Amino acid sequence: MEYKLYVGNLSYTTSETDLQTLFAEAGAVKSVALIKDRDSGRSKRFAFVEMENQKDMQNAISMFNGKDFQDRALAVSAARPREERSGGGFGGGGYGGKSRGGGGGGYNSDRGRNNKSGGGQKRSW
Repeated sequence: MEYKLYVGNLSYTTSETDLQTLFAEAGAVKSVALIKDRDSGRSKRFAFVEMENQKDMQNAISMFNGKDFQDRALAVSAARPREERSGGGFGGGGYGGKSRGGGGGGYNSDRGRNNKSGGGQKRSW
């Protein structure tokens, strides 16, 4: 069984080593994963810390939730399982997916239609 903690409200300068050292005060730390932006490599200001057992996890929550660390009040709680997300970025609820009502407008929306508004010339692309 995993004993994983969500640690939020971190400083941008917090490192995995900082978290390893801090949470070791509460018990045995199995792993630390500082979440970073894929493109910039900058911290997203939250991490997951896995403890060895339930007792150490509960101890860490009581010791560090709300504690000031690097000028920020930590948010520490038991991590929830990751929610499943639909498809990739281009369909089924993502950007431009069917679940997003409405339509385009402007320049390309009249492309390929007869322009009945008078004025303007029909363009051939």
